[in-house]
Formats: sequence, C-alpha cells, structure tokens
Amino acid sequence: MKIICIGRNYVNHIEELQNERPDEPVIFLKPDTAVLPKKFPFVIPEFSNEVQHEIEILVKISKVGKYIDAKFAHKYYDEIGLGIDFTARDVQNKLKEKGLPWEKAKAFDGSAVIGDFVSKKLFSSTENITFELKKNEKTVQKGNTGNMLWKIDEIIAHVSQYFTLKKGDIIFTGTPEGVAAVKPDDVLEGFIEDKKLLRLQIK
Repeated sequence: MKIICIGRNYVNHIEELQNERPDEPVIFLKPDTAVLPKKFPFVIPEFSNEVQHEIEILVKISKVGKYIDAKFAHKYYDEIGLGIDFTARDVQNKLKEKGLPWEKAKAFDGSAVIGDFVSKKLFSSTENITFELKKNEKTVQKGNTGNMLWKIDEIIAHVSQYFTLKKGDIIFTGTPEGVAAVKPDDVLEGFIEDKKLLRLQIK
C-alpha cells in the first residue's frame, strides 16, 4: 500500500502558512509505517514541539491504473474517507529553509491517521463534500472539496503519470485552513457531512 499525499490544495491553507501557490499538485509520500493502528492514541514524538493536525478527504484506489485520463478517474475509486496528516511543523520549517525534503516532518511513524470509509455513492458529487475536524468538541478545521485547487479526479490523473496506482493505495487530498498544534489529552474527531469517521486521543 502506498500513501500518496497532496500538499497546498486549498488556497486559505496556503495563505495561512505563507506558502507559494503551486502550478501543479505538490506530491509527497508516507510509508506504511506511518499508518497509526486503529484505536491507538497518537503519541507526540520527542523530536517535535509543534505537531499540527491536518484533516483531509481520503480516496482509496480500487484497481490498478497508470496514465489515467481525468474523465475516467472516477472508475478507479469507490470509497471516500477521512484522515489526518500529522505534520511536525517545526521540523518541516527547518527542512524547508535548507531546501531539503519533508519526509522527517511528514512521514514519521503514526503520522497518517486513516479513519473509516464510506461509499462515494452517498454523495451527489465528489466536488461538494463538506468535512470538519473537532478538537475537544470545538470545530477547528472545516472544508469543502469544491474549494480544492485540484479536484479528486484531477489528482488521480496527475499522480498516475508518475506512480502506478494499485488497489488499496490511499490518496490524502490536502487540508483546509485551521491547522494547529496538538497537545496531550486532546481529543480529535473527524466528520464528513454529519457522519463521524474518526476519533483520536492525543498522548
């Protein structure tokens, strides 16, 4: 299983981190060791003092594909999910200053939270899905896939130019504004529309 992540896909998030708006999707990968086991708490790693939550819509690939045309991309996934891309922001900023890759900040053990998936048939369009993250019962991030710079099918088409997509691969599609540091004893809950698809304790 590959975990393929898209960065800088919501304008307001780009602005809150004062990043440059990209001309094409920003892609990075997480290894399978980044997946936090179900029902495990997220333990803040010792090497970071600022691990931030990034709630994201996930897509689970349902069949092998390469050089997929955007108009056919909908045939390569049946389910939509929710996840959290944990980011060691202090580590990432140091790496970015030196022009170095982000993996240590983005791909560390437990940095990929994968919640439940639901059938995409539940939605009238994958380009109008509202999702949110609550921290200690307060909404801290809220987004809609209609605000993506690159929509799901466009992401699949772009990614498949570089990587063969296989059944079970998961794509993290980017996060809206509102990212912030987590602290011990925080409780994170993620929703698509009004359906809770993940719950997580921070240690």
